[in-house]
Amino acid sequence: MSEKLHIVCPHCHTTNRIAVDQLGGEANCGSCHQPLITGEPIPLDASSFAKHVGRSQFPVVVDFWAPWCGPCRSMAPAFEQAANTLKTQAQLVKLDTEAHPQASAPYNIRSIPTMVVFKEGKELGRISGAMPASEIIRWVNSVI
Repeated sequence: MSEKLHIVCPHCHTTNRIAVDQLGGEANCGSCHQPLITGEPIPLDASSFAKHVGRSQFPVVVDFWAPWCGPCRSMAPAFEQAANTLKTQAQLVKLDTEAHPQASAPYNIRSIPTMVVFKEGKELGRISGAMPASEIIRWVNSVI
């Protein structure tokens, strides 16, 4: 019997329980029936952020960013590329700190972009500054 874990749907934000060996395949949400693994960064608001960070047993990599931040915007394509490469290892999400300051405040985000890896509500690692996809991938793999 395969190990099961909780993963939050990127579409409806419902928590799903799936077998680990389904991560590389076509696992769909039991509620909205959309794919659980998209390979794309998921934009979150305060409510969905709390669900993804607090409930997921699948690592969640959060890009804390803001639309006025030049380095954040320049890193966005690299973050997208990393999301596709890491899709079976972690779920990459984005939280706009300007639109949702109440969600980012408890994490003392002092500079952006800042990436934080969470698993089951616990912070596993944090790094600040824009970086290319290869460095994002390397860093996430070193943390998870």
